[in-house]
Amino acid sequence: MTLPTQATVKELDPVFAEMAAASFQLAGEGEELTPRERILLSLVADVCEQILGMPYELHVRAALDNGLDADDLRELLRFISYDSGYPAALAALERLAEIERKHGLPGPTGQGHPVNADGTGSPIPAPTRAEVRALDPGFADYMDLQSRMRADMSRISLRERTFATMTVDVLYQTLQESFRVHIGRALRAGATPYEVRAAVRATATFGMTRTWRALNVLDGLLADQEELQGKQTAGSA
Repeated sequence: MTLPTQATVKELDPVFAEMAAASFQLAGEGEELTPRERILLSLVADVCEQILGMPYELHVRAALDNGLDADDLRELLRFISYDSGYPAALAALERLAEIERKHGLPGPTGQGHPVNADGTGSPIPAPTRAEVRALDPGFADYMDLQSRMRADMSRISLRERTFATMTVDVLYQTLQESFRVHIGRALRAGATPYEVRAAVRATATFGMTRTWRALNVLDGLLADQEELQGKQTAGSA
């Protein structure tokens, strides 16, 4: 494999390479997230920021080194396209195919999932659907379509998908409605508050100040979740 390595970065500027290596090492510490999860979130950040040069190639290399394949990477891009925006995901998909051709990497096998674009309904929780429909019925139809088309994805786990959507929120600073929904989904998927916090903190290498703001918002959301659980426990006692 001839994809770039950290040595490539060092050739550009050894001081920058040292700073970057120390930053990524610290950001990657802790057992809350797996190496696979961390690299998936880096790829999500690349799409959102349209960082499709050397950093994207480094992350593709790391993904392959962590057992992900071309089909997995394409499912990730399909999944996040509704939050990152289809044009951003398409640019990343085009670049991924170019990287595979350039370096002789295995391409996709064509495995996908049922899209169900002509179906009805949505796996989004009923209260959220009702809230969005009251806001704008046409937008609600669009949101239902997006969630329905992704319902049968299986190569990227539910936990990984929730962390991916949270990463989009942090990088786009959409820290109101969608961030609340995505945090709740991560917790319902079995992630602990510490793991959710680690997923937000993992965005720091892509822009520290945005992560800072997101952690402040996260504190309030986790406090709300804890209060709600306390009330539910007291009500069932």
